[in-house]
Amino acid sequence: MSDPQKQILRAIDTYKSAVLAKNAETLMHLYDPDVRVFDTWGVWSHEGAAAWRISVEGWFASLGSETVRVTFEDVKIVGDEDFASVSAFVRYAAVSAEGVELRSMHNRLSWAMKSRGHVLRIVQEHTSTPIGFEDTKAIFQRGGKG
Repeated sequence: MSDPQKQILRAIDTYKSAVLAKNAETLMHLYDPDVRVFDTWGVWSHEGAAAWRISVEGWFASLGSETVRVTFEDVKIVGDEDFASVSAFVRYAAVSAEGVELRSMHNRLSWAMKSRGHVLRIVQEHTSTPIGFEDTKAIFQRGGKG
């Protein structure tokens, strides 16, 4: 496994653990200061890490005592030590303080990562869900209809 692949797999592990811990500081270390994020929720884009941090902190605060367990599936990595792209299906599962899964959803995720200080950082993130052709409703479960 190449060093860029190892870096990206570490970034995925950091993403999962930071979200579970609701640790915005750790999560934001994955992002370039000039990142552009196309998120699934609310706005067309977040321009820069400062704008993205506000959204992340709002998400974590909204969870109350719940946590979110993140699972990456079917990860595809292309690139080298200077620039890489990642695509995956990501499952977000809300878990109660008692450890019970309350709900879940899938997103499609793409990262463009560029080397800054010999570390690949996310310079562009895009998450989305498909929209049903018949009803124009978001499809939140992979392989599902709604």
